[in-house]
Amino acid sequence: MTITSLTSLASPNRRTFLKTSSALTVAGSGLMLGVSLGVPSAAQAAGTLYTPNAWVHIADDNTITLLSARSEMGQGVYTSMPMLIAEELNVDLRKVKVAIAPPGKVYTNALLGAQITGGSTSVRDGWEKLRIAGAQVRTMLVSAAAAKWNVDASTLKAENGMVIGPNGKKATYGSLAEAASKLPVPEKVALKDPKDFTIIGKPTKRLDTPMKVNGTAEFGIDVKLPGMVYASLQQCPVIGGKVTSFDASKAKGMPGVIDVVQIPDGVAVVADSYWHAYKARRALTVQWDEGPVAAISNASMLDGIRKAADSGKVIAIIPTKGDTAGAMKDAAKTLKAEYVSPLLAHATLEPMNFTADYKNGKILLIGPTQFQQGAEGSVAAALGIKPEDITLKTTFLGGGFGRRLELDFIVQAAQISKAVGKPVKLLWSREDDTTHDFYRPMAVNQLSAGLGADGKPVALNFKVTSQSITQRAFGLPKDTLDPFMAEAGVMPYDIPNTQYDLVINDTGLRAGYWRSVSHALNAFANESFVDEMALAAGKDPYAYRMSLLEKQPRFANVLKMAADKSGWGTPPPAGRSRGIALMEGYDTYMAQVAEVSVKDNQITVHKVTVVADLGRMVNPDTVQAQIQSSVVFGLSAALNNQITLDKGRVQQTNFGDYPVLRMHEAPVMDITLVPSTEKPGGIGEPATALVAPAVANAVFAATGKRVRTLPLNDNLAKA
Repeated sequence: MTITSLTSLASPNRRTFLKTSSALTVAGSGLMLGVSLGVPSAAQAAGTLYTPNAWVHIADDNTITLLSARSEMGQGVYTSMPMLIAEELNVDLRKVKVAIAPPGKVYTNALLGAQITGGSTSVRDGWEKLRIAGAQVRTMLVSAAAAKWNVDASTLKAENGMVIGPNGKKATYGSLAEAASKLPVPEKVALKDPKDFTIIGKPTKRLDTPMKVNGTAEFGIDVKLPGMVYASLQQCPVIGGKVTSFDASKAKGMPGVIDVVQIPDGVAVVADSYWHAYKARRALTVQWDEGPVAAISNASMLDGIRKAADSGKVIAIIPTKGDTAGAMKDAAKTLKAEYVSPLLAHATLEPMNFTADYKNGKILLIGPTQFQQGAEGSVAAALGIKPEDITLKTTFLGGGFGRRLELDFIVQAAQISKAVGKPVKLLWSREDDTTHDFYRPMAVNQLSAGLGADGKPVALNFKVTSQSITQRAFGLPKDTLDPFMAEAGVMPYDIPNTQYDLVINDTGLRAGYWRSVSHALNAFANESFVDEMALAAGKDPYAYRMSLLEKQPRFANVLKMAADKSGWGTPPPAGRSRGIALMEGYDTYMAQVAEVSVKDNQITVHKVTVVADLGRMVNPDTVQAQIQSSVVFGLSAALNNQITLDKGRVQQTNFGDYPVLRMHEAPVMDITLVPSTEKPGGIGEPATALVAPAVANAVFAATGKRVRTLPLNDNLAKA
């Protein structure tokens, strides 16, 4: 493109320029080849089989498309999932394209029980499924070639997108796809021995990077439909409040305004551009019934949590071991502590948005979601239509972190589109996003321990009191153990008498799953408390932990490696101190060492050493990136972030008062990935949970102050 042709574009934006100046490759037509995992049916012969894991489309140009059941929100499934298929198909990974699957039970995440992207489960769920799927397709292609050439299948091999036979015979996968799709799907196939892997386990550049650089990647905020209008929604300043009346006379007279409509969550201004809609929204006058949340503040929530903790209504996380109460009485020394974790927002860089087009009882939905089935079901219920009358297309997600498991903004877009009879893009502002989140719940962890004469713990009592997100989100019955409150609650250390309990307390404010969920709450408490036990015993924090891990080799290995890598036991650089922490989460074993300095009660994290044993890895390059991302995300929360309420109103509104870590604040990261033949673990979340206790322990080493309430920078002076 010349300068002359560029200037001929009408007001080109960055994305238009990138699209115009990039060469786009479009795959040719082809046949859909269904992939089944032992679910035979008559539909197999037609090659139109929906399956529990994936569809593979082999096109005429020999490209292969994986229909991914997991949404891409930066965690790398657009690369890791195709790697699993490509390995068994023996094809160049760059030949594999990816599309996101529509809603369907066949795409259920077996670890979560729904079509959900979350819980660091994508690789764990797909590890075997997709390899089997690839091997099945490979076997069918070979069988099709054997039939075509009238030779024994054992004389053929599949490699580089071709089936190769005797006497130089060759056929591309694309030329065999139609015949292969008519064959029965083999129930049992031989998977590659890991020693023969050529793709899995190799650091691999992401497949979605070029499209994100050249502007062809579509995020929800990019979606455009013919005749589309824009909506900005005024919601009650108190979450859950309802409209009692409104005056839209000024708004309706403003430029570009098309309509003003009321939906259950508020009043929406619809206009020809987002800016026109947002400006007119500011001219609305709305009267609200603020509801019961208007009586809530942080102090009242914390008081309610502590009262619930003292109520005695506990649920055992695991059965009590030994005689905790008796061992505590006989202990040479006892100690106890309370740790408080605040409300947190998700703060995705792409604010909530969705596009909806309702026509004649049917609706098209396009946008970023982590929960396709939930979106479909919620919109069907809200509009009174059938799920089969909904078409849902998932775009790239500009961050998820659990926020896009929620469905509020999707339902709102659908309701507005139905009300105005036009395709509508609903776009929240950053302020909308910060003040109307489903926040990570506040939590109080109370721990007590008894130490023997040797300083080792003889008894431990752990209790976490918080809100059950699963009760709200999925109808978990009351007084039932919520496993998403108990993550990382049970310590790995050898303690003869233990009691682990949780208490469910509904504060009245809606809560949501936040990256690492309760791992972050419980790891902060547990690993801080282990340091406190070490201090009471007069022991080095690292050596103390190691003395309690004789029965836990994977824990001990990552802990030792982190200590060695960080230089534990040697003097840190002048003015700095170190802290160490250990956790298992999502089947990943991890240790971290944080190196910090403190000046004027403000903390600088200079370096974080991470050692992770997550079993077999698909793409080590993505693993490194996910750990880096998690550390930064976790540090933002550990150092600075909290959501506070006054009369039910969230006080933080944007990144100015809810800051994320800036580039110059990011620490040096030394990351070691442990070679392993164990099953894959998840890596998108554990480092987020572990960085807070590592830093808190380093702060204690630097200042002698034990900060038991997050965020650390706000509470260090109070310690």
